Amino acid sequence: MGKRSRKQARLMPEIIDWQPPRRRPRLFFLGLAILVVILFSSRTALSYYVDALWFDSLGYRDVFRKTISLQWAVFAAFFAVTFLVLYGWFLVLRRAYQPDLPGDHMMIIGGQPLKLPVARILHLLGLVVSLVIAVITGSSVMMDWPTLALYWYAPRTTGGAVDPIFGKSMNFYLFTLPAWQFITVWLLALAVLACVIAAFFIFLTGSTRMLSGRRARYISMPWRGFSIAFGLLLLILAMHAYIARFERLFEEHTIFSGVSYTDAHVMLPGMLAVCAALVVGASITTMNVVVAPRARWLVAAIVPVAVCYLVLQISGWYVNSFIVKPNELVREQPYIAHNIDMTRRAYGLDRLARREFPAETTVEAADPANNQATLQNIRLWDWRALQDTLRQIQEIRTYYDFPDIDIDRYEINGTMRQVMLAARELNVEKLPESSRNWINEKLIYTHGYGITMNPVNGFTSEGLPTLILSNMPIQSTVPSIVVKRPEIYFGELTNTDVYVKTRQQEFNYPQGQTNSLTSYEGNGGILLGGFFRRLLIAADRRDLTKLPFSDDINPQSRLLMRRNVRDRVVALAPYLTYDSDPYIVVGDDGRLSWILDAFTTSDSYPYSSHYSLGGTPINYMRNSVKVVIDAYDGTTTFYVFDPQDPIIATYRQMFPALFKDAAAMPPDLRKHVRYPELLLKLQAATYGLYHMTDPQVFYNREDLWTVASEVGMDESGQQRTQAMEPNFVLMKLPGETAVEFAAILPFTPANRNNLIGWIAGRSDGEKYGTSIVYDFPKTKLVDGPLQIEARIDQNAQLSGQLTLWNQQGSHVRRGTLLVIPCGHALLYAEPIYLQAERSPMPELRLVVLALQDRLAYGSTFESAMRSLFGGETSSLSPTAAPVEPERNAAASVAVTNPAADKNALIKEAAKDLADYQRLTAEGKLGEAGQKLEQLKRKLDELNTHQK
Repeated sequence: MGKRSRKQARLMPEIIDWQPPRRRPRLFFLGLAILVVILFSSRTALSYYVDALWFDSLGYRDVFRKTISLQWAVFAAFFAVTFLVLYGWFLVLRRAYQPDLPGDHMMIIGGQPLKLPVARILHLLGLVVSLVIAVITGSSVMMDWPTLALYWYAPRTTGGAVDPIFGKSMNFYLFTLPAWQFITVWLLALAVLACVIAAFFIFLTGSTRMLSGRRARYISMPWRGFSIAFGLLLLILAMHAYIARFERLFEEHTIFSGVSYTDAHVMLPGMLAVCAALVVGASITTMNVVVAPRARWLVAAIVPVAVCYLVLQISGWYVNSFIVKPNELVREQPYIAHNIDMTRRAYGLDRLARREFPAETTVEAADPANNQATLQNIRLWDWRALQDTLRQIQEIRTYYDFPDIDIDRYEINGTMRQVMLAARELNVEKLPESSRNWINEKLIYTHGYGITMNPVNGFTSEGLPTLILSNMPIQSTVPSIVVKRPEIYFGELTNTDVYVKTRQQEFNYPQGQTNSLTSYEGNGGILLGGFFRRLLIAADRRDLTKLPFSDDINPQSRLLMRRNVRDRVVALAPYLTYDSDPYIVVGDDGRLSWILDAFTTSDSYPYSSHYSLGGTPINYMRNSVKVVIDAYDGTTTFYVFDPQDPIIATYRQMFPALFKDAAAMPPDLRKHVRYPELLLKLQAATYGLYHMTDPQVFYNREDLWTVASEVGMDESGQQRTQAMEPNFVLMKLPGETAVEFAAILPFTPANRNNLIGWIAGRSDGEKYGTSIVYDFPKTKLVDGPLQIEARIDQNAQLSGQLTLWNQQGSHVRRGTLLVIPCGHALLYAEPIYLQAERSPMPELRLVVLALQDRLAYGSTFESAMRSLFGGETSSLSPTAAPVEPERNAAASVAVTNPAADKNALIKEAAKDLADYQRLTAEGKLGEAGQKLEQLKRKLDELNTHQK
């Protein structure tokens, strides 16, 4: 045996004896995978366990089970199909190209031979990549389960309204089409991935052939697998193009939305031709499967589609440029009519009643004698000013806060009155730093306490609100309004978990030098139970170091979680859209409840224009649900107020235990439901354009309206012009006999400041949910809010007084200018507050009232009313004070020595001005107002001497 043979013989045993352990890597990777799955699934299972307990505590166990089953059914279906398609396709290609795939490769590392199992690595790579993509796909699709669930549960009836182009029912666009779009996008992604896998094998086999030593011109690329994947991609693109025809109904154009003349006559038929061309292209790709594979067949498959698409674009451009544009109104008129009709349906504008409003200008037209209910409920408290005032006089402790002010109506002493309410919530972020510990935050400071209530125009002599409900414990000045359960465990600021029914008593409210303590008596929340259950809950809530080992926790203790009312409803029904402003209600039983409006929306209503709602484009909206959340025990109930809405009807079929009829709402809560501000704002924005039902007027934008603008204040206190917000008014609507609670908004013509109409959303009784638009005569000019503001600024006395108040040490805050229909006229009202720089508490100092041809003001609402309707002279002074004796003596001296008296008056005036500035800086606004009145009288006397 030669030297070479002996050397190989010496090495051969080493090569044969060394084998990379096969089972250990497999066991290692298998164990690692199992560990990852356990960690992931345990975290998920733990979260599901606590969520199940939470849903069960609310009586919605079936809702949780149904939601989880739908989510995981969607995940399982898409995960399984995605994995089977990708991994199956990988195995098919691997087997088909096996002869050309690289085999195991021998490497020398550190002088030792190492056999690299390329085939096994390739197989593992295909398996892992397919699994990862399948998991990502299933997880992402899982988040959009409502789209597929709506399709599954939607009624299959085809009756009712249909679109004017394809003749499809509304259910098709609300339920079927979104599911088709969703599935098509998923299939398109699968087809692209299949092409990528096929391209990978082409690269791999081509590289292997080149490395084998053959020249490039002899290499034949394996196009069969790629051709199959590419053909599938073309078929799915054909499906996508077919579905895209329906999407033309949602397309936005410059003038209107939906299918246009060009779309109807060119693009829609042309897209069918594109579909056919894609199917033809897919057929051509089969040539690479049945005959000798060549790349030119793939190029040929694209040619029919490219030609068809190019012809379609050129044809569309020609028709639009030379047929439609020269005669746009004539050509597009029927399609504009479709857009007007369908948009009005989508936003409920077809339900609007329309009436004429004369907008007369005289005092007699306001008819104050027959509109006392309206006049007595004019809101003079601006909500921002009231919020600042309440924070000074009713927070009591720094850790309380009033996050919002709500407006509602209550019966007070037999009369329906409009009031403002504010919940006093506990903000743990404001606790002293030394008190920020687990026991205080989780066991002691668990809830807010009580609410305040005041009439919308009630003021004390110091300019503070007249409170009906106030203080701690709650005091009521009206026997019929009593709060028996004032604790607020669930609210707008309750963003943390707390534990109740513990051995530690809870802080209830401050009481002199001591604190009133209490213990939770409700059944809300999750029962903590024994140690093991407590341990699981603590792990989920990230409280492992405290909760399981606290001596204050016992088996009867309860966890209150998701206490923020918005978080609560979103967790129960995430598929609804919620108003950002829940409002507090006092029930007849003395309990506090939150009411929150919920909406169903869609972006696929045919021929309807899109508007932005919280940054999301929609073209359909219904206020279908009112949600009631008990502020003490967190009981959450969904009441359906629009059973005709097909979307909420489908969700009710999906979750029958979650939704109740509106008739099931307790009467004491039902009388406090209101027309949603969010819906009214969106309807007003839409109505400004879509009140024009004549296509020609719509096309020319001859009568475009916008929501009226007003002068507001930004966060820095600077004035700025902004669109008006809906104003809730307790009033007698024109043409009606009963007093109603309504949300109103005025309109102005586009780019003009004068008013042209107003819209009212009704809230009471059988009229709930309906709305009325009142049109002003187009032959007269009706002042808008900005014009009234200008009249106030141009009034010499008002302007001078406001300038004087804005001196050092104080500043003027102007409240919202209200535009309120009264009789056959419009009444404008603006409160004006004075606020010291060192005190954030504004006080009412002036009330300005106006009609079209008359401006009046007074230090109180009553004096301003007497000036406007009674003919009294407007005055900036409060009720006249008795003349001081010293003033009489000074007057008598003035007869004999006018020069000395004049100098004395100047000195006294200067002293009064200095005293006014000092008192204002100290926040003593009542005394400062008296000094200002004395200053005014001295200036009047000086003017008399001057004459």
